[in-house]
Formats: sequence, C-alpha cells, structure tokens
Amino acid sequence: MEIDRLDRKILARLQKNNRIPNVELADEVGLSPPACLKRVKRLREVNAIVHDVSILNPSLAGNKLTLIVSIEMERDRSDIYSRFRAVIEKAPEVTQCYQITGSFDFVLIVSVPDIQSYESFVERVIHKDENIRKFHTSVSTRTVKCTTEINLD
Repeated sequence: MEIDRLDRKILARLQKNNRIPNVELADEVGLSPPACLKRVKRLREVNAIVHDVSILNPSLAGNKLTLIVSIEMERDRSDIYSRFRAVIEKAPEVTQCYQITGSFDFVLIVSVPDIQSYESFVERVIHKDENIRKFHTSVSTRTVKCTTEINLD
C-alpha cells in the first residue's frame, strides 16, 4: 500500500479528529472536497484507516486502576499461545495485549475500578490457565502519554 504526501496529511488530520467535515479537511490539505472524499474512501478500502472510534475516558466506567501485566507461558507452543489469545480477546478488562519477545511472552494493559476487580480478573483468567508459568503486575501511578496517533513524518 503506497500513500503519498496528501494521503499522509489526510491521515495525520483524521488521527486528531475523524469527525472533521470533509469540506474542512479538503481545505486543510489543499484538495477539492470530491477529491478529498475519494482519497479518504480509498484509504479505508486499503486498510490504511482500520477503525473509526471514539476514545472514552476510563473513569466513565469507574476504572481508576491501570495495570501492566507481564505473562510468561509454561511452554513455547503456538496452540498454547492461540488459546491464551482467545481468552484475552474475551476479557473486557484487557484493553491491550501484546505478544512479545524476551523474558515474558505477553504484556497486557488492564483497566479496572479497584484492586478487588483486578483480583477477580486474575482468578478468572490468569489462575485458570495451567499454561501460565508466572505473571508480574505493575500498577500505573500516572499516565504520562497515551495516544493512538502514529507518526507519519
């Protein structure tokens, strides 16, 4: 998928506000409204734009705790990893999951209202998986940066 300078300008602007009117977007990037709309449509079709979402404040759900959970699996097998990924996909407390290299196999970002909710998550998800060797939890004390924007420069 190739994107040119104008596509990059469109994508950069849409990352900040994807509800910008097409006429305004076209003016900002220097295109006619029909040409701009055509480019945005193409960017969606080629999956340069994967989702259009609203990012919510976690406190709306009462989530005051963000935890970073590192998971080490018992064995390095694709079937074990696949089953774990399927369970994590269904866990509403997990907002992000990364399969990684190094000492751990996965890193989870977990958002919950309180420590009791986290303990419930651990019992329901982590402790039920016999293929988890160990896990480590870090509590976030402050969000320094949280963005979904990708640098296109």
